[in-house]
Amino acid sequence: MSTLQHIDPECENQDADSIETVILPRTGDIGNFEVHRALPSRDRQMIGPFIFWDQMGPGEFLTGQGVDVRPHPHIGLSTVTYLFSGTLDHKDSLGSDIRIKAGDVNLMTAGQGITHSERTGQDIRQTPSDMFGIQSWLALPQKYEETTPNFAHTDKSAMPELEYEGVKARVIMGTLWGQTSPIQSFCDTLYLDLQLEQGGIFEVPDDTEERALYPMGGAIEVNGTRYEPMQMLVLRPRDKIVVKACDAPVRMMVLGGEAADGPRHIWWNFVHSSKDRIEQAKDDWRAGRFEPVQNDEEFIPLPES
Repeated sequence: MSTLQHIDPECENQDADSIETVILPRTGDIGNFEVHRALPSRDRQMIGPFIFWDQMGPGEFLTGQGVDVRPHPHIGLSTVTYLFSGTLDHKDSLGSDIRIKAGDVNLMTAGQGITHSERTGQDIRQTPSDMFGIQSWLALPQKYEETTPNFAHTDKSAMPELEYEGVKARVIMGTLWGQTSPIQSFCDTLYLDLQLEQGGIFEVPDDTEERALYPMGGAIEVNGTRYEPMQMLVLRPRDKIVVKACDAPVRMMVLGGEAADGPRHIWWNFVHSSKDRIEQAKDDWRAGRFEPVQNDEEFIPLPES
């Protein structure tokens, strides 16, 4: 999904032993739909390969309304779209045309360049609807930044769903409790969707180099300290982290992976280790050298800044 301009999450340094940084998302909108952005932030650009993190919604649409993200380009990254409710129709310059539903995963690898659009389907607009989900970007390792573009849709039925002592987990990427997601990434990546019963306890895997928690509903306790939802908690590397659902059930995402192999430049929808490559991508988009999205050729110009 296209980036939002001028959304800069705030960070707070923490003295608690387990938490390195707390990121307070900034709020924007995409076509009257509220989005909360945690990454990138002033103090933390990436967590593992995750370089962009938007909570989309929850939001409701009146009849005739929906999301309309016009065709736009990407390079140097993979987008991961994951919904809790609602649907979103994806089309791209590879010819992909698919509807993502709650629990499914869309993984689009831009590599050397791809164009895509995301819209609420015309049939869905015939009645009121809703949407709630997470869209994140994974910066590709430098040796894969110019890889061939690819798109993969994974149905929720293909992903491991685990349950243990008050914790339900879906393994979106990576491995948990001996179960591995079928979704492949270009580097070590951990991405979990957790539901904790009130009082439920979860120990965060400590074999992942960089990790963060993002509770969306319900307060959590991390090694004895309480944290409210709707903030990203960056964990200290290799620490043993125990999370407890305080006084209500909790829905929480766990994200991370191996540290990036160097800094990345971000401009609009472009991510790359080379500033010159981003300048080239700008020129390519202006000149129409990106492949178009089939059956969705509305054009979005480069932003002015």
